[in-house]
Amino acid sequence: MPDLHSPVAVLLFSLFAGAIRVSTPYLFVSLGECLTEKGGRVNLGLEGILVSGAMSGYAGSYLTGSPWLGVLIAGCAGLLLGCLHGLVCSLPRVSDIAFGIALMLFGTGLAFYLGKPFIEPQAAMLRSFDFGAWSASPQLHNALHVNPLFLIGVVLAFVLQRGLRSTRWGMTLRLVGENAESARAMGYAITRIRIAATAVGGFFAGVGGAYLSLVYPGSWNEGLSSGQGLMAVALVIFARWQPLRCLWAALLFGAAGALGPALQAIGVTSGYYLYNAAPYVLTLAIMIVNCRPDRTLAGAPGELSLTR
Repeated sequence: MPDLHSPVAVLLFSLFAGAIRVSTPYLFVSLGECLTEKGGRVNLGLEGILVSGAMSGYAGSYLTGSPWLGVLIAGCAGLLLGCLHGLVCSLPRVSDIAFGIALMLFGTGLAFYLGKPFIEPQAAMLRSFDFGAWSASPQLHNALHVNPLFLIGVVLAFVLQRGLRSTRWGMTLRLVGENAESARAMGYAITRIRIAATAVGGFFAGVGGAYLSLVYPGSWNEGLSSGQGLMAVALVIFARWQPLRCLWAALLFGAAGALGPALQAIGVTSGYYLYNAAPYVLTLAIMIVNCRPDRTLAGAPGELSLTR
């Protein structure tokens, strides 16, 4: 029987547990952005939506006493900001890239301003499933401590993958994102479809923010997010706009984010902060690889401003 207390086993269990915990915000935000970009629009304001969702979810949980109501409130906050992005970017001569940056600053600033009264109070946290209660190994027990939001995200990835391929709404969204003129000729309301996709994408990003404040790290403060919203855009490009690939890519980013604590668990403390930069290095590497002339935005929806 393998030694579960060996440094290698401890490292692998720590990476596994960290991948699940750290990947959940990436997963929800990337699924939301994947849906938005499938409709032909880019939302760079996801960082602002993520932070707003974290603040709204924490405040909602504190005021109502229910973390699940907090998650719903966070999703609704993201829905409103996503809808704002969709409406403004539907106006003539408005750049979705430029407004996305403005939305990022607006959402972050608004969350910091409205969230100041909730920095000190303790809100009700979202409980996780303890699938490792049967094990006497603390490493295995920790690795099998899974939050229901991660499981919901996994199911959502499969649902979106099938929905975009095999359902009428999925094919309609893809047509709008690939060729707006053809969709318009077939009688589809391009603007309404894009606003709806952006709003739903914002809802997912808001839920990802609620995970940050109600699960891991499980608090509200102004330094809660570390750029996950922006990195999710690179993650979607890396996943080639496929929801299931977003799941695997989110787990990869999550494992990279957990590298520092995992190495610390086996006694490697030198260079700790350098290892914590792994997600940013991975993002940079992905962008460099995917910006080669032979791979640039392969598989991207044709109507994306990135491709024009």
